[in-house]
Amino acid sequence: MGGSRAQVNKPHKTRFASKASRHAHKIDKVRTGKPEGSHRAAVKGARAARVQRSKAIRDQKRAALLKEKRSSVGTSSAPRVVVLFGLSSLANVRPLAKELLTIASGEEGKPPSSTVASPTYKLRTTVLQAPYGDLTTCMELAKVADLLAFVVSANSLYNCDSSSPIDDFGSQCLSVFRAMGLPSTAVFIRDLPSDNKSRQELKKAAISFVSPELPEDCKFYVADTKDDLHKFMWLFKEQHLSSPHWRNQRPYVMSEEACIKPEDSSGLCTLLVTGYLRAHNLSVNQLVHVSGAGDFQLGQIDVLKDPFPINERKNSNAMDSEDSGIQIVDTFVPDPSNQEPLLVENIPDPLEGEQTWPTEAEMEEAYLNNKQRKLVKRKLPRGTSEYQAAWIVDDTDDEDGDSENVNQDSAGMVIDEQDHSDHGADGSDMDAVSHFTGKFDEETIGRTEMADDENLTKEQIEAEIKKIKEANAEDEEFPDEVETPLDVPAKRRFAKYRGLKSFRTSSWDPKESLPLDYARIFAFDNFTRTQKHVLAKIVERDEGTSKDCAQRGSFVRIHVKNVPTDVASKLVHPSRRLPVVVSGLLQHESKISVLHFSIKKHDSYEAPIKSKESFIFNVGFRQFTARPLFSTDNINCNKHKMERFLHHGRFSVASVYAPICFPPLPLIVLKSRDGEQPAIAAVGSLKSVDPDRIILKKIVLTGYPQRVSKLKAIVRYMFHNPDDVKWFKPVELWTKHGRRGRIKETVGTHGAMKCIFNSSIQQHDTVCMSLYKRAYPKWPEQLYQI
Repeated sequence: MGGSRAQVNKPHKTRFASKASRHAHKIDKVRTGKPEGSHRAAVKGARAARVQRSKAIRDQKRAALLKEKRSSVGTSSAPRVVVLFGLSSLANVRPLAKELLTIASGEEGKPPSSTVASPTYKLRTTVLQAPYGDLTTCMELAKVADLLAFVVSANSLYNCDSSSPIDDFGSQCLSVFRAMGLPSTAVFIRDLPSDNKSRQELKKAAISFVSPELPEDCKFYVADTKDDLHKFMWLFKEQHLSSPHWRNQRPYVMSEEACIKPEDSSGLCTLLVTGYLRAHNLSVNQLVHVSGAGDFQLGQIDVLKDPFPINERKNSNAMDSEDSGIQIVDTFVPDPSNQEPLLVENIPDPLEGEQTWPTEAEMEEAYLNNKQRKLVKRKLPRGTSEYQAAWIVDDTDDEDGDSENVNQDSAGMVIDEQDHSDHGADGSDMDAVSHFTGKFDEETIGRTEMADDENLTKEQIEAEIKKIKEANAEDEEFPDEVETPLDVPAKRRFAKYRGLKSFRTSSWDPKESLPLDYARIFAFDNFTRTQKHVLAKIVERDEGTSKDCAQRGSFVRIHVKNVPTDVASKLVHPSRRLPVVVSGLLQHESKISVLHFSIKKHDSYEAPIKSKESFIFNVGFRQFTARPLFSTDNINCNKHKMERFLHHGRFSVASVYAPICFPPLPLIVLKSRDGEQPAIAAVGSLKSVDPDRIILKKIVLTGYPQRVSKLKAIVRYMFHNPDDVKWFKPVELWTKHGRRGRIKETVGTHGAMKCIFNSSIQQHDTVCMSLYKRAYPKWPEQLYQI
């Protein structure tokens, strides 16, 4: 081998050169009109533009992050709310709350309030205690918490009664907090021994028990001594706190003080709520929601002097001016022309549906429509009325082609010969049916077979039906079966039901035969577009300098007017341990509509949950009473099947009449119990707001073959008189073994019928008929209960 030297490639090689560069010397640069290197300059300019755009995006994100940090940690920010929650009955949060307030204030003794300003840490803090065993209060405190601090006692690790620091109530609350959306979390470990070795072992054991139940970024602190709490306060000051997305979309005020300003003798008053404004600016013209009480208008917003300034000099000035009373910095009064009206229900016009005399153009259009409808020829069974003919759906489905052929009655009236010839070439099923139709009367002796049943009494028929029903009761595959009453004709009992050719493809008008409650609700033309515009208004309100908005972080006093006196007295009662929360409503959020929630039954709730039963819905800051209607969620279909019960282990859709809310929002369903705390029934989230969502209640009428001959059978006990058989004759039949068929004619006087199927039917099979009607949720008797 020779000496090492750098390899020199020949410059004239064009193996990896582009075709354009190899032929560049053949192109006349003057004739092209492009200067040399123009492509390279364009590339360089595009790259510079991309770099500039990336730099601008970086600067915007940096500015937004700096603004958020200043609003959450700066001197003008609202106090950080720390909620202490004991995971077991052994965890005592009261002394820990007192120690935290003492260290944060820097003064020994009992703190004057739950909010203190610390000149040492340059931080304002509000410390609240979640009462153990009170589920509703714990939920409401978790909604406003900036830091949800769980308290674990080391005594529970070596206590003989419990092997885990989390008991049943703590585990139940944890599942609820996760469903609502957890804010930033921390864990305080208390009651550790003084021995260093045992202390470390118990600390590791507590972390291993609690960490699987909490987010990965949860921080663990030892909180036995003042040094431990000092360390927590320094870290807490620099911590970036996260909060649920639904809470960041709405301004809210957690009360430092609440009182009543009585008005006239009308039973109404003005509720005064004083506290820090958080999340967004609040306009005096927008509506507010008082948690547990309802939606109201604002009478006035007063911006007050901050009672807890961080600066010591400001603190001393505040102490000097304490005797002079509360100092009002600014006042906002609503503008009647711009104030959002408090609309809850729509007031329908009783004359809106009045029929007027048609014009000549409308009469001509109706004549042409009727003439066109007569040209469409259909094949109808003999004796079918116009009302029954409306049940026969015109559209077809390829998957149900065989069942459509069965519905074409060879003994019926043939209206269109072309249709008759087309159906004959569809498949072999129709050929088989037509082959055995002529021999049906000869091979079956319907009237003589039913002669014995005609002599049976009503009690004997009911006993025989009950016997057959009990034999098939174990079959859980068909839960929609109902019995046809003996004393009421089926066409009257099921007059609101109709048959569908295909549940997926058959049309159903969402505006057809709506109940009176639908005249009281509101609907959107485009809900997604409306939500986008509403959220854009919140951003404009924060970035603009409107004269009717209180800035977030300011200390305000809100005048909520026209509050019922009995409701307000319960909110400000001294025994109430929960602060009053007033949240700003987005546009349209006070109006009633049909809301759909994706919902799942909670693991701890064992009782059955029935449709249209009264429950307490917690949706964001709201808490109202609703009577949900459960249904399935079909992705590829515009119709959804109603469910009578909320089944365990799977998601369903709960539809309710409720005030409009904009997703995403969490849902916690509670069931009130007499003399006890409400139980968690289900959890979920808001799915959509759509009154046109079609929910169909399905029933299945069953009959049993009495005599079978290949494709044909005599079916009894589905109906009890011949008129019902004729009425439901256009509806398709199916069996539990996968056969499809139709009704041919009645047999006898007790509702038996001749049926033809697309394949051989067995004696032990069950003949079914599916009927549908649209279902609606129940209007709540009282929306808010407090």
